[in-house]
Amino acid sequence: MQKPDLLCISHRGAMGHAPENTLSSVRKALELGAPCIEIDVHHVDGHLVVFHDIRLERTTNGTGYLRERSFEYLRSLDAGDGQQIPTLEEVCDVIDSQACLNIELKGMDAAAAVAELLTRLIREGWDNEKLLVSSFNYPELLEMRRLHVDVKFGALLHGIPVDGTKFAEDLHVYSVHPSIDFVNQFIVDDAHSRGLKIFVYGVDHPEDIAKMQEMGVDGVFTGFPERVLENYAQGDKFKWT
Repeated sequence: MQKPDLLCISHRGAMGHAPENTLSSVRKALELGAPCIEIDVHHVDGHLVVFHDIRLERTTNGTGYLRERSFEYLRSLDAGDGQQIPTLEEVCDVIDSQACLNIELKGMDAAAAVAELLTRLIREGWDNEKLLVSSFNYPELLEMRRLHVDVKFGALLHGIPVDGTKFAEDLHVYSVHPSIDFVNQFIVDDAHSRGLKIFVYGVDHPEDIAKMQEMGVDGVFTGFPERVLENYAQGDKFKWT
């Protein structure tokens, strides 16, 4: 029996199995066969660091605001199981084109530095079709586009806009990424009517995964990629398609 399609995007690496946004989490996602991996990036003290929160306490033994700490201090922290907070370049080195990569821009000024790194990676042989940059910060996405980085873009969404996904169409992005807490059939159908892909984040429970596929979403962000891979086909697993 043919499996139905549902793209598996491993969330913050494979955060259901290893400390989120660490190299061990990224390696676990690759080990499990995830075709796509999502990570979060801040620009701090001249470095692109892979981290989700604005504060350090939840996932490290550090304290305070991420952006107010030096890179040296951040690298001294335990991000779980003895892992360091990695840089984006280190994550890219680990993935090494073995999976598609979704970089979520955090903070206010990561776009230019990320664009510079991605331009170099593409020049060195990375397939631009395997790269997607997303954010809640739409001015950052527009800045990335202004810099002419030849990658796909995704607009994150928390809530239900009155005009559906028109905002994403106006941004000329490839995909819209709503939270499972707010996604509904209207949002899914509206996105598809505008030619947008829809990838839903926070989808870990098998029942939720099945529900998203039944609603017709194109992919899910999950901390447990094996739960998607066991039951759903991945199509061209080496492209954002």
